[in-house]
Amino acid sequence: MKKYVFKNATLYSSKGFIKDPVIEIKEGLIANFYPMEKLREKQMIEDYVFTEPVRIVPGFIDLHIHGAANGDVMDGTEEALVTIKNALPSEGTTAFLATTITQSQNAKLEALKQVKEVMTSKNREGAEILGVHLEGPFISEKRAGAQPKEFISEPDVDLFNKFQETAGGAIKLITMAPEEKGGMELLRELSRTGVVPSIGHSDAYYNLVKEAMDLGVCHATHLFNGMRGVHHRDLGVAGAVLLHDEIIGEIICDGIHVSPPMVKLVYKNKGADGIILITDSMRAKGFEEGTYELGGQDVFVKNNQATLEDGTLAGSILKMNEAVRNMISFSGCTFEEAIQMASANPAKQIGVYDRKGSIEIGKDADFVVLNEKLEVKQTFVLGTKVYG
Repeated sequence: MKKYVFKNATLYSSKGFIKDPVIEIKEGLIANFYPMEKLREKQMIEDYVFTEPVRIVPGFIDLHIHGAANGDVMDGTEEALVTIKNALPSEGTTAFLATTITQSQNAKLEALKQVKEVMTSKNREGAEILGVHLEGPFISEKRAGAQPKEFISEPDVDLFNKFQETAGGAIKLITMAPEEKGGMELLRELSRTGVVPSIGHSDAYYNLVKEAMDLGVCHATHLFNGMRGVHHRDLGVAGAVLLHDEIIGEIICDGIHVSPPMVKLVYKNKGADGIILITDSMRAKGFEEGTYELGGQDVFVKNNQATLEDGTLAGSILKMNEAVRNMISFSGCTFEEAIQMASANPAKQIGVYDRKGSIEIGKDADFVVLNEKLEVKQTFVLGTKVYG
């Protein structure tokens, strides 16, 4: 049993606030937490005393991230995945879905194989990989964005099952365009196997989005980016997300991918329950400006933007604690609501809320210590301090 005492801190749990908390950890789980004045036995204690007020919140869960610190999921190597795992706690991320990009079938299979191997290895350092977000190749060429068009393919149940088998069942979320030939058949397969279908890189009209919702679409990949937008004679994909509570929308909250007033409009329509904060970051995150690679394409990073040569946005260099800070600033939501969008909502969406996404007894001891500026002071994964 470990006992951590946090002084000048406030713990945000599902049951309310606790000042100067003690957190007890047993085998990577939260065994108990309570105010410091109730501490009786002082064996096995680690004291953390902060010179400024801090907040202890659930670890962030990034459902859409390609890379960081010069590592990319599509590198298809253990080294790249471990690099990403070790980089993410510095921004408060304790768990994530390793996200692919549209690429050759062989490259995709190798990347999925490596994710499976790292997930099943004894390597527990850094943030935890919860599974795979399969972005592409089943998308619309018209809404490809930075996804390489030459590797786009029609939705195919057999090919998806091949990907899933290679990943060892790790694919938890898939971005797809349901309007493409074979899209509805794939949705039926996803419904049967429990994979979350996300509409994204899609040119679908509203009526088709409604059909897709009837077959299980409940998630939207980076809302507004790579999808048919709102028109007064057809709501399109973006409008459907705004209208229907059944679809939860990802937002890249960097002020570039979605303007601050639009973020505020989304919050006004969907509320805290309908939004998931993501980074969609690529390998340049945490590095200097320059030329990097994404999906075999050159990406130019300058002024906090990552773009292809033609100016197309190519992921981001956003950090999750920055996304939380921006969400509060852009939308006027509360601190607690922004944390919910970065922790509880993603956990619920991929079915891991029983063990992650909030600070509760019996759940994984994943939590983050933030100062008033929402800078990360410490990050704990499964009860072990991995940053700070």
